[in-house]
Amino acid sequence: MDDPELEKLRNQRLAQLQAQHGGTGDPNQAKAQEERMQAIEETKNSILSQVLDQNARARLNTIKISRPEKAAMVENMICRMAQMGQVQTRISEQELIQILESVNQQMPKSTSTVKFDRRRAALDSDDDDF
Repeated sequence: MDDPELEKLRNQRLAQLQAQHGGTGDPNQAKAQEERMQAIEETKNSILSQVLDQNARARLNTIKISRPEKAAMVENMICRMAQMGQVQTRISEQELIQILESVNQQMPKSTSTVKFDRRRAALDSDDDDF
């Protein structure tokens, strides 16, 4: 049952799948990656707490709940501004609103539509025969 060619093909396919998904299956590497991500997140939170005042931080957290991708974009933008020395004082809520408006202009408008098909849902009022 143990065919060396079959085993070789299995190993090649396993290596190919691991390369596609960005992992080697090594738990130490996964742990190191997780630690790096936590360190980056801690650094970002530290910068944001130093740069934003309380009201601006609360507004950003509210935005993070409803629009996480927009909040991440704004957080990264603020962190870059702070690292480049463009922020001299704490960012107030009004200044954060201005930053958000500039981000809104940069982001493409996403339109979502809801299509409700009455025939499939069997909710057509014409079929009400009592």
